[in-house]
Amino acid sequence: MTPKSPKNPAEGAAGAGPQSFDERLARLEQIVAELEQGRVGLEDAIARYQEGTELVRGCRELLDHFQKRVEELTEAGSKPYAGDPDAGA
Repeated sequence: MTPKSPKNPAEGAAGAGPQSFDERLARLEQIVAELEQGRVGLEDAIARYQEGTELVRGCRELLDHFQKRVEELTEAGSKPYAGDPDAGA
């Protein structure tokens, strides 16, 4: 059985607390730097790779969430305000 994704994509893994996009991206950059240095053992490299893939997934979910929110705001902003006297003209 797979765990359910949190409704708010900014919520991290259980017990980890919410993580912002910037926090996830910074950690991902740190992991990449560690792997590129080549000083990490195989088991640690695999663990970091797994963490990195989870961070990428979380970043994508956040970006999708933000994109939908921007689309909603753009759509709401393009509708005339009901109290605007020029709305009916």
